[in-house]
Amino acid sequence: MSSETLAPAKLVIPWRTRLALAVLSVVTDISRRSDGTINRRFLNLLDFKSSPSPNKPVRSVFSSDITVDPTRNLWFRLYTPENSGIDGGDPASLPILIFFHGGGFSFLSAATSSYEAVCRRFARRFPAVVLSVNYRLTPEHRFPCQYDDGFDVLRFVDNNRANGSLPPNADLSKCFLAGDSAGANLAHHVAVRACRAGFQNVKVIGLVSIQPYFGGQERTKSELQLVGYPFVSVERTDWCWKAFLPDGSDRDHPAVNVSGPNAEDISDLDFPETIVFVCGLDPLQDWQRRYYEWLRRSGKEATLIEYSNMFHAFYIFPELPESSKLFSEVKVFVDKRLSRL
Repeated sequence: MSSETLAPAKLVIPWRTRLALAVLSVVTDISRRSDGTINRRFLNLLDFKSSPSPNKPVRSVFSSDITVDPTRNLWFRLYTPENSGIDGGDPASLPILIFFHGGGFSFLSAATSSYEAVCRRFARRFPAVVLSVNYRLTPEHRFPCQYDDGFDVLRFVDNNRANGSLPPNADLSKCFLAGDSAGANLAHHVAVRACRAGFQNVKVIGLVSIQPYFGGQERTKSELQLVGYPFVSVERTDWCWKAFLPDGSDRDHPAVNVSGPNAEDISDLDFPETIVFVCGLDPLQDWQRRYYEWLRRSGKEATLIEYSNMFHAFYIFPELPESSKLFSEVKVFVDKRLSRL
């Protein structure tokens, strides 16, 4: 794959999608304070959330909330497709997909309606048992809290099938990590920790990295060139990194610049095969390509999928044809990994 930034294209999207993007951008901008804090009360009023559906399937998927650690409000929403054994249907073995939502480590949750819809699509289309993790947010909880939460969910799952909360047909030896934006950053670092720690039952066999949120001190061509596109800007990402990192750190911190001067050596790890999604209207695309190239240089199996005319987080809008295409690409990746077992 080429490492060149895709040429900027004209953004052509439905007016309803454009309106939703504008509202989301304004809400997140207004909620960010100049002192580095967030107006959570205002933000929560406009972060529309969905409730779980443990007794009646919604779009053929059951859901319930499982507490991991109440002292830090760590929990996940469990999605189980209909006819998967819990309702007397076919108990065939299902893979597990552990999903981490985006939002710059500062915004959104596992209950946010758009991510509820995403996880139901994953559960229904693969099919798979999906765990959507509600991790702690910055700036109230800085690095490495988010990575600790993600890793502890894996440890919780490994421990007696999450204390018996998983359906009997959930196969712990067929576990995928997935995330978009900051969630993809989180999924990468949790995968590294999982490789180093090892688990008794959980085996991570794949990583789905959707427009991962990485960066560095350098200003890349795509960051400078792609100005005015939805969601991502240098000003927004700088604010989120500052809210996330320990005081005194710069953006070449290994949590941010995973392929940079302070990169962690993963060449000796049994790192899971990875699929990386990159978009031509995403200012973060240069960092995402560098991640893919770094994985390959480290001797890891990785695939790069590009959408030249899409923007950051496009896939949460089901009205876009490219959104359905991404879900199909992820299903192909999952099926391919499962077929090799």
